[in-house]
Amino acid sequence: MSITVNGLDELRKLAGSDLGTSEWIEVTQERIDTFADATGDHQWIHVDPERAKDGPFGAPIAHGYLTLSLFIPLFTELLDVRGVTTKVNYGLNKVRFPAPVKAGSRIRLAGRLAAVEEVSGGVQITVDGTLEIEGGAKPAAVLQSLSRFYA
Repeated sequence: MSITVNGLDELRKLAGSDLGTSEWIEVTQERIDTFADATGDHQWIHVDPERAKDGPFGAPIAHGYLTLSLFIPLFTELLDVRGVTTKVNYGLNKVRFPAPVKAGSRIRLAGRLAAVEEVSGGVQITVDGTLEIEGGAKPAAVLQSLSRFYA
């Protein structure tokens, strides 16, 4: 369930809050193949299901950067900031990929609004995110994302 805030003042009050978890989404082989086409990364571990069966993970796996790219659509399920003119992705402080995402797996985002800091014309938020794999012992990704919201 999404948390909705109206304006920067309400966003500031959320600093330190748990944002909950998104819905699960499936990382299909088609999504992996589309990402490979978009980036030019056609390594067999991602796009050759037959060969990947005999690889280190027993199945094709999503690119780490595909997994990371799913942060934004999943994050929009957690926090809806209204009453601002501009929202921009500012970057990342940390990213780790503790476990691969096998084709057909489902992932979701668990998020925490770690900080809200003032920047010229708005605020910068730091979100601690964990991309969980359904039934997995380890997460697919652990990250700290920075976004800016301008009044």
